[in-house]
Amino acid sequence: MFRVLKTNGLARRGEFTTVHGTVQTPVFQNVGTVAAIKGAVSTQDLKELGCQIQLSNTYHLHVRPGDKLIHDLGGLHKFMNWDRPILTDSGGFQVFSLASLRKITEEGVHFQSHIDGKKIFMGPEESMQIQSNLASTIAMAFDECVENPAPYDYVKKSCERTLRWLERCKQEQKRLSGLETTINPQQMLFGINQGGIVDELRIWHMKEIAKLDLPGYAIGGLAVGESHEEMYHILDVTLPHAPEDKPRYLMGVGTPSNIIEGVARGIDFFDCVMPSRNARHAFMFTWNGTMNLLNQKYERDLAPIDENCGCEACRNYSRAYIRHLFKAKEMLGMRLAVIHNLYFYNQLVAEIRKAIEEDRFEAFRAEYTEKLAKRI
Repeated sequence: MFRVLKTNGLARRGEFTTVHGTVQTPVFQNVGTVAAIKGAVSTQDLKELGCQIQLSNTYHLHVRPGDKLIHDLGGLHKFMNWDRPILTDSGGFQVFSLASLRKITEEGVHFQSHIDGKKIFMGPEESMQIQSNLASTIAMAFDECVENPAPYDYVKKSCERTLRWLERCKQEQKRLSGLETTINPQQMLFGINQGGIVDELRIWHMKEIAKLDLPGYAIGGLAVGESHEEMYHILDVTLPHAPEDKPRYLMGVGTPSNIIEGVARGIDFFDCVMPSRNARHAFMFTWNGTMNLLNQKYERDLAPIDENCGCEACRNYSRAYIRHLFKAKEMLGMRLAVIHNLYFYNQLVAEIRKAIEEDRFEAFRAEYTEKLAKRI
């Protein structure tokens, strides 16, 4: 399923083969939480933007429109008209983000719906059942993401419980794959490494989950309060214990510089809402750094967002025009900005793949890690 084609230091250039197509890695997964990218971007747009995998969220789709409805309509691929891989987040992140609306037990998590207050219970089995109904390509294990920093004893207990939950996820997914009603019996389960910012817990947990021989492994619980330096340190101490022949996924990360630094440490998969979320506020990523299109200085600027970009927005419209659309609250402005940022992120990983292939990744890293973080 996964082949490392080339290495350049710890950076890996690979291929991940799935029932819904082959993914070239490193890869950025575009986040469509409720089966759509916010910003009026269609699945046809995503193909033109170079998107290989779309990510959707188990909890949100369970709440609305309902995973059973999606199953009855043929699964998530058919529902949203997308024939490439889909990864579904397990709902575990909502254990973190909806902290005021949930209660954790050994069995699972009791939620109060953020939409209508309805009581919801989700444990490992329920998460696997929902993701099986969605029929995604990759299902993520149900876990708990803890805030950084958190008390050692709590992180340890949470880490141990997440391991027990993973074992239950694996068992339940195996059962579901054998049912006649299952749309995608070849769904893959990725385990998630937790442990906060505690080295020994991260290492212990990675060693334990690696024993389960899963199709892929994620590093979760980062970019939730710790510094970039702490995040990179956790990757440095944890990844040597991750299986080398399986893809490694850094969840919820991040900036272009974070992606370059993650690849430098051996990460293959990334996802983040940042490109689309920032675009909806006119905050743009370019090959020269970041820019805020709402700044007065762009009022008469007829240049494209990025002269080195080939996206629809940059080929056809000026900074001045897109800025005007934002000021006038026209939806087209947001759409063009989201298209640009998503195109940029997909081009970024494409350039990273090329740099690894050509044995010049370290030079690429030296040129762009700081440059892309600079505010124009």
